Amino acid sequence: MFTLTKTFAQIVVKPQKPNNIDLHDSKRAYFLQEVIEGLEDGILILTETGELLHANASALRLCCQFNQGNFTHNFVPSAIWHLCETLLNSRSKFSDQLMILSDEFVLDKSNIFRIRVRLLDLDWFDEPCLLVTIENRYESLKNLARTEVKKFEMTPREAEIWFLYRSNYSYKEIAVKLYITLNTVKKHMKNIHTKRQAFATVDD
Repeated sequence: MFTLTKTFAQIVVKPQKPNNIDLHDSKRAYFLQEVIEGLEDGILILTETGELLHANASALRLCCQFNQGNFTHNFVPSAIWHLCETLLNSRSKFSDQLMILSDEFVLDKSNIFRIRVRLLDLDWFDEPCLLVTIENRYESLKNLARTEVKKFEMTPREAEIWFLYRSNYSYKEIAVKLYITLNTVKKHMKNIHTKRQAFATVDD
């Protein structure tokens, strides 16, 4: 079951159409397809009526997870479609601007997703489409934590604790998960913060 945390709209400047890119070029189209399929983030392209035009492998997997394994090619999870409808209902107010709606959905502590929806009104489409991106916030935080572990030269135990801390686990929850005492968690966190501060001082 989804938990809706917050919704916000973002207005951005509409991009200029590139003059020197031939989007009908088959090699370029194949290249773009490979890039989209290789993304960790899920990418969905929908019609204004909710018909699925394209989904990369990540989107198919995530939508299947949202629907508890009941995903079909013409079905979009209700939580995502609700955000799409909100955007469609709001577009008359921002007809001359590009609007992006964003929501965060929580399945559990290890499955937190940021959904972004924007309207695509492009010349090579017969009618406007919806571009939906699905970011797994937990995986993004894990990747950030991996970078920080290397940067601050943490020990294996510090790395375990930092991964959980970055994933919004409390000190008490970390202690329970790793079968260590709360004082041990605090001691390691103190060492981690000391390393981070020392690195910041060197940078200054």
